[in-house]
Amino acid sequence: MNQAQPVGRPRRSSKRTLEEAAAELFLEQTYAGTTVDQIAQRAGVSRNTFFNYFGSKSDVLWVDVDETLERLADELALAPTDVPAMDAVRDAVIRVAAAHPDGRVPWALTQVDLMGTRDDLEASGLRRLMKQSEVLRDFLSRRLGDGAGDLLPQAVAFAVLAAAAAAAGVWASAGVSRRPLADYVAEAVGPTCAGFAAAI
Repeated sequence: MNQAQPVGRPRRSSKRTLEEAAAELFLEQTYAGTTVDQIAQRAGVSRNTFFNYFGSKSDVLWVDVDETLERLADELALAPTDVPAMDAVRDAVIRVAAAHPDGRVPWALTQVDLMGTRDDLEASGLRRLMKQSEVLRDFLSRRLGDGAGDLLPQAVAFAVLAAAAAAAGVWASAGVSRRPLADYVAEAVGPTCAGFAAAI
């Protein structure tokens, strides 16, 4: 007796397979209309496999971005201690942007209206902003010492990341004229860091 074959793709568990399956479904039936079970079925894997890679459905929107952002702490740690703090921050953020894979524009940004991802994109994006702001804040606090207080390092961290996020948004919407992400980030983050340099 033949056993029923699983519905979906051949079993090939990976973030990329799940990401592609999710993108297809979000375009077909919107983000809100798609469940984790449907993504897993389309990818040919189990629900448990999905959660081995992602903590929530919204995390599938950020595969490349998360892999890129994970580099920030390491880049800051490599900064020579004799380099001014804001120069170190600027250079680290630009290097992180330069490490983002060429041509890998997050579809969640370019197809936001078709997929209906705006609300969850903003909420999950804010969580990522907060996480990376802690990385920048802690770096600046260490550089400035105990006398700096909490406000200035936090304000600088948010300002720099907001500039980088604005640059990423323009980059994502640039279409065929798109330059490397690092170019946009340098144009936005450079003046922001220069503006704070006198206070750091």
